Amino acid sequence: MNLFEKEELIRQAAEDFEFQGPEVLLSWAVERFPNITLACSFGAEDVVLVDMLQKISPKTDIFYLDTNVHFQETYETRDRLQQHYGVEFVQVLPKLTLEEQAQQFGEELWKNAPNQCCNIRKVDPLTDILKNYDAWITGIRRDQAPTRANSKKVEYDVKFGLVKFNPLAGWTSEDVWNYIRSNNIIYNPLHDRNYPSIGCEHCTRPVAVGEDPRAGRWAGFEKTECGLHK
Repeated sequence: MNLFEKEELIRQAAEDFEFQGPEVLLSWAVERFPNITLACSFGAEDVVLVDMLQKISPKTDIFYLDTNVHFQETYETRDRLQQHYGVEFVQVLPKLTLEEQAQQFGEELWKNAPNQCCNIRKVDPLTDILKNYDAWITGIRRDQAPTRANSKKVEYDVKFGLVKFNPLAGWTSEDVWNYIRSNNIIYNPLHDRNYPSIGCEHCTRPVAVGEDPRAGRWAGFEKTECGLHK
């Protein structure tokens, strides 16, 4: 398939699936792109997609970016999901350990240069793992942040050079939690403690009533994304 054909396929798919449910899109995605993977951060949206994918294509790879500084609750959620579904999530680690990072760039880089820390511990590892696939699935939703408002359900990821599926792009937070409750899905208990968006332990705080759902990420910095999504 040449570039023009791929672009036309993506454009048409985005149009065709705009008003279809996420399961319909996932079924098409894994059939059309067998070499596909799901990126999982063990947040609410991603555990929904894990459940859907296990019902549709249980052998599809699911990976997570292990920054080595996730909350203990996040690692426990990972373990519970693996046990429940009988799967092994692919662990993707940074090239540098925390000790090596501190030696090269100073202690607590996330406090002084959060963008650089995210690049080392998230963006670079993501770039490496996505080289092995033709497409990837994410849990981003349009109403999560202004930076995500124009996300299509199917798009070409220019940054990483592959097709990107966002099956939950049109869902609200209420839609996500309705699915979790209706299907008795395992989820990160931090969500019950005012953490609507969960990242690394050092860079995530609880969100107060009335605050933006992503206000707890990189609080104090003019930063709302880790660089995984354009």
